[in-house]
Amino acid sequence: MGATPRPSRLDGSAGGKAVAETAFDIWLSRSLHQMFDRYKDEDIPAEWLRLIEEDRTRRRGG
Repeated sequence: MGATPRPSRLDGSAGGKAVAETAFDIWLSRSLHQMFDRYKDEDIPAEWLRLIEEDRTRRRGG
């Protein structure tokens, strides 16, 4: 038994490009923005940047 696809509505906006969006997608997007927009302008902690760079180097085999 596979997952039942959610019904979608085609919205012809965005320069004529069809965009499939459901009520759930809209709700989720708005909720995430409401919770996390205040953090988008904060600097990434130096420790996180170091960990990301170490992982990047490790993945490249360096």
